Amino acid sequence: MLACLLASGSTWAQTVYRCPGNHFTNSLTPKEAEAKGCRVVEGGNVTIVETRRPTPAARPAGTQAAPASAPAGSRVDPNEQRARDSDARRILEAELRREEEALAALRKEYNNGEPERRGDERNYQKYLDRVANLQAEIARKEADITSIRRELARLPAAAP
Repeated sequence: MLACLLASGSTWAQTVYRCPGNHFTNSLTPKEAEAKGCRVVEGGNVTIVETRRPTPAARPAGTQAAPASAPAGSRVDPNEQRARDSDARRILEAELRREEEALAALRKEYNNGEPERRGDERNYQKYLDRVANLQAEIARKEADITSIRRELARLPAAAP
């Protein structure tokens, strides 16, 4: 019985090697591992889970996928790039309008540092906390608007 346990224990204590390219294996002999430049992994178990490669998403009719052999830095069709830029500009302009409207509402509520007290603000400190929160929200909105305008300035000019 003890011999069976010792024999099965040796299968659990196989040597795991880490080879160049972050490749882990336990199927090499020490000589093969040394020849390939692999090192013994110590200090814990290694679990490798192989997954399926993701399938390309379905594309709408009329659009074509970029060829698989195209380099990562390949150029985009100018018409497609103009369309992307105009979409980005449209989205940023809509976001800018929303942020400016929200800022105007906050400034109106802030009322130059003297917002109207609410019924639930019988404690003066609650009122002061709300005023401080309004100030912080206004500062955040102004920063957001500045960053959106900066992003819009980076985009190419809109086509006539």
